[in-house]
Amino acid sequence: MIELKVNGQAHKTNKKTIYDLILEYGLNTRYLAVAYNGEIIDHNQFNEINLRNGDSLEIVQPVGGG
Repeated sequence: MIELKVNGQAHKTNKKTIYDLILEYGLNTRYLAVAYNGEIIDHNQFNEINLRNGDSLEIVQPVGGG
């Protein structure tokens, strides 16, 4: 089990990659911005970065409106 922070909240998961974690949350990867340990990452890195204990992620979805 991996322990990390997602949007400031403690989270435990058995997912291996950021992509897998995003799917666990039920989010569409097309409309996300993700910061991994303080650095914004490109969408093509979601499946390349393996999660480790102590990692921090900020996952942001744009909200439309007017």
